[in-house]
Amino acid sequence: PDIEQSIGYFKKVVTELNTSQWKPLFTDNLSNATCKPGSWNITDGVLSPNGNGDLWTKKPYGNFILDLEFKVAENTNSGIFIRTGDIEEWLHTAIEVQILDSFGKEKPDNQDCGAIFDCLKPQKNMVKKPGEWNRYTITCKGNKIYVVLNDRQVIDMDLNYWVIPHRNPDGSENKFNTAYKDMPREGYIGFQYHGHPVWFRNIQIRELEKTTVY
Repeated sequence: PDIEQSIGYFKKVVTELNTSQWKPLFTDNLSNATCKPGSWNITDGVLSPNGNGDLWTKKPYGNFILDLEFKVAENTNSGIFIRTGDIEEWLHTAIEVQILDSFGKEKPDNQDCGAIFDCLKPQKNMVKKPGEWNRYTITCKGNKIYVVLNDRQVIDMDLNYWVIPHRNPDGSENKFNTAYKDMPREGYIGFQYHGHPVWFRNIQIRELEKTTVY
């Protein structure tokens, strides 16, 4: 995207992060979450998996800004699912913002941290080394998805360009049965357990009005 537009968008997000209308995504006891008993817990404000499945919001979200911090271990693979239509069939009904230990990779691809998994690579590799906290700000507004990783916008995505199942606009393949333009515009937010340690904190969300323009 145009540099001035990116700077303008980032300033807008920063301004909104300093306003009210923010709410914690989860309660401290995860009473507003869906997961297998004992599979996730919050200790001293840090959310982490104990194994055995993903974690989902009970409430669906459509247009929103999700702000959080995350930390990985070596070789961690995880992700944040947005607008998931069916948590039992998340692979083909959710959009995944990738979390991965890809620290130091010079040319990130659509499998690396900051990517829209299998669809769009981050503009730059901004993930920190394992053991350090990172910050994601994910904005969903209609057909647009923006991702800021550690103060750098890395994704500016227009879902309407993904018009064919299993195909990205650049001609490369993806694994999804549904073209992204046809993916749900509202759904559950999920945190993936992929068999690796991962930690989250300061998870907050601000819902956006449909009339908000970006």
